[in-house]
Amino acid sequence: MSRATRTDTQAPVPHIADSHDMIRVHGARENNLKDVSIEIPKRRLTVFTGVSGSGKSSLVFDTIAVESQRLINETYPAFVQGFMANLARPEVDVLDGLTTVISVDQQRMGSDPRSTVGTATDANAMLRILFSRLGKPHIGPPTAYSFNTASVKASGAITVQRGNQTKAEKATFERTGGMCTHCEGRGKVSDIDLSQLYDDTKSIAEGAFTIPGWKSDNVWTVGIYAQSGLLDPNKPIRRFTKKEMQDFLYGEPTKVKVNGVNLTYEGLIPKIQKSFLSKDKEAMQPHIRAFVERAVTFTTCPECDGTRLSEGARSSKIKKISIADACAMEIRDLATWVRELTEPSVAPLLTALQQTLDSFVEIGLGYLSLDRPSGTLSGGEAQRVKMIRHLGSSLTDVTYVFDEPTVGLHPHDIQRMNNLLLRLRDKGNTVLVVEHKPETIAIADHVVDLGPGAGSGGGTVCFQGALDGLRSSDTVTGRHLDDRAALKETVRESTDALKIRGATANNLQGVDVDIPLGVLTVVTGVAGSGKSSLVHGSIPAAEGVVSVDQTPIRGSRRSNPATYTGLLDPIRKAFAKANGVKPALFSANSEGACPTCNGAGVIYTDLAIMQSVATPCEDCEGKRFQAAVLDYHLGGRDISEVLAMSVTEAEEFFGSGDARTPAAHTILGRLADVGLGYLTLGQPLTTLSGGERQRLKLATHMADKGGVYVLDEPTTGLHLADVEQLLGLLDRLVDAGKSVIVIEHHQAVMAHADWIIDLGPGAGHDGGKVVFEGTPADLIAARSTLTGEHLADYVGG
Repeated sequence: MSRATRTDTQAPVPHIADSHDMIRVHGARENNLKDVSIEIPKRRLTVFTGVSGSGKSSLVFDTIAVESQRLINETYPAFVQGFMANLARPEVDVLDGLTTVISVDQQRMGSDPRSTVGTATDANAMLRILFSRLGKPHIGPPTAYSFNTASVKASGAITVQRGNQTKAEKATFERTGGMCTHCEGRGKVSDIDLSQLYDDTKSIAEGAFTIPGWKSDNVWTVGIYAQSGLLDPNKPIRRFTKKEMQDFLYGEPTKVKVNGVNLTYEGLIPKIQKSFLSKDKEAMQPHIRAFVERAVTFTTCPECDGTRLSEGARSSKIKKISIADACAMEIRDLATWVRELTEPSVAPLLTALQQTLDSFVEIGLGYLSLDRPSGTLSGGEAQRVKMIRHLGSSLTDVTYVFDEPTVGLHPHDIQRMNNLLLRLRDKGNTVLVVEHKPETIAIADHVVDLGPGAGSGGGTVCFQGALDGLRSSDTVTGRHLDDRAALKETVRESTDALKIRGATANNLQGVDVDIPLGVLTVVTGVAGSGKSSLVHGSIPAAEGVVSVDQTPIRGSRRSNPATYTGLLDPIRKAFAKANGVKPALFSANSEGACPTCNGAGVIYTDLAIMQSVATPCEDCEGKRFQAAVLDYHLGGRDISEVLAMSVTEAEEFFGSGDARTPAAHTILGRLADVGLGYLTLGQPLTTLSGGERQRLKLATHMADKGGVYVLDEPTTGLHLADVEQLLGLLDRLVDAGKSVIVIEHHQAVMAHADWIIDLGPGAGHDGGKVVFEGTPADLIAARSTLTGEHLADYVGG
């Protein structure tokens, strides 16, 4: 007897949990976003593009990523939240469908001299444990191999209370650290050039100090030395006695009375170290930054030879390799060495260390060493180092957010990065990428184009959909997606050459090369081939060489383009002259500040574990200045109205009429030249994108008097449409008689060059050689290098 079988022809009803397949954003208004509403597919690779400053980072990082992190923080107990950063809810009406976000941005990994690639990735911590277990001779626990831990030994009496009895007992404490005592684990010692601090032929009363801001009427600086009673202010410094010189340079902090006020006197060297060297150099005003670069030099520590470690830590070895040797190896060589260790007692440790080192190699950073200071990594290298801990992760349904992951990558390396992004997506994750490179836009499942312009001209979604739709759309990105820069018909002839002989910095292998002057020279090669070592390490930082590197601009809410570029100084002086008052009145950080909000424009209310609340100041209505200051006008505008102007408006305002101020007009012209005409003068630096900060820095350095400009990847953060404007700027610099040397991977810049120097053929010890030098046309014709092959495809494409 057969039994009938029932066939259900109806399609299964989808589970309600499978309906949450979108991240929904409605009414986003963060920074310049204009009520943006958008749906982003989950478990797909979505690329966000648009001109620099169009709102990409505001949507992805400042809205989606911040809200996800804020919601996760709220799941912790109030006690724990008290130790965490208070994140404000973004300006958005609805955010739905969020998952846990892991942000991998371009922020540098910190310029702390104690931070290295090894300490930032936990590889150093595992190596220290390994040496503490297997190192011969055995010198102590893992801390004995740490250059951030000093050796401490103490003994004395302690009071111990047991029941009703109290008695003194002897106690000793000892900790073995691996820090070199001479350089305190920094690997370098600083040396201050005294001739940059003062003119020893003059007395203090005659104005001997040559330090910026140290004027004879400044009680807090010059006044302390002149009226302390410890020094003779009328004696030339070179005639000071040995004791006077000791007090003058290295005197211990001492209370002195100056003009009836109690002040602290201390030696000039410690005072300079506290005033200048303890601060971030990039946050300084340009003239102060230039002073620090002139006055301070760093040399390798003679005690530890730059290893940062004590003699004991360097003496302990595994198979004739010390921890200093291991950290100095290229990571791919270190991975091979670790693979040969087979001690069963530390097998789990060796497995974890091996996985970390292999991840470096897989991501294309095998040429780095663990002792490389993290502050010297480029933005692209720093971002890839942060990716390492996520590569082997078993997490799925996570949202990964990347900020231009191809920055600093040669076209040959971009394919490897694309594969990593696709691998993260294929594990079931949502990948959101802010990017300009066509090669990465091409692999997207979904593209969101923001614009149409930058700043107040952007903040709207111009297109969303598939790549083919973007290409046929009439957006700025769509029109420029297939742009190809053509080779110049004629290249400039060099007027002279900068000769480099026997360059051996980092991985350079005795390089001899002539860098032509009077032309646009591009230095290229795969990541880690030795480009920066050749340009920054071999070109002397002499008079006439202006170097614009990738060090990021840092600034507080009070910093803005006007203060960073020095533009505010001539503006304040012009207001002061027109109204017969002091310039300090026109600074929101000085006498002119609104007393209620101290010039911030907003009042911050701290609510402990809850987000702080910022409300516009009722007295100044957010204008930051006292009411009396706003009564003073220049050309019919008050200072708050001027700071609210865009660069383009201000350039016209200060170019003619009653407000004509040539010094201000010149600075504004430079800002317009680098494509920042849309920025407002008073916009906080904290709201600028990475590309905008890079160009702001370039505009500032254009004021430096020099014949040779060295630019490190100036296309960072630039949209395809902006690259054309950058090429025009480089041409104007060369046509004005300057020599421009550019470290760059962008094929448009290579094609536009007069001369190309290609380093390679590989990275690390496989690089460090000049594999080609000549014109772009010759490089394409030869196709003898990776760069030549990619440039030929680009120009022909």
